[in-house]
Amino acid sequence: MSPRPKSEHSKQLRFEMRMGAETAEKLMYCAEKLGVSRAAIIEKGIDLVKAELDKK
Repeated sequence: MSPRPKSEHSKQLRFEMRMGAETAEKLMYCAEKLGVSRAAIIEKGIDLVKAELDKK
């Protein structure tokens, strides 16, 4: 079996966070509705906040 090719955007860092039940439910809802991972939802949120900050 050959190794998986390296991604252009390799994810080498790990981040853990704590959140309340309501926030966790919102995260799961968004991930399920969009058919993506929870990490993808968090990354999208970070991108949205950064874009908003860059406008200022």
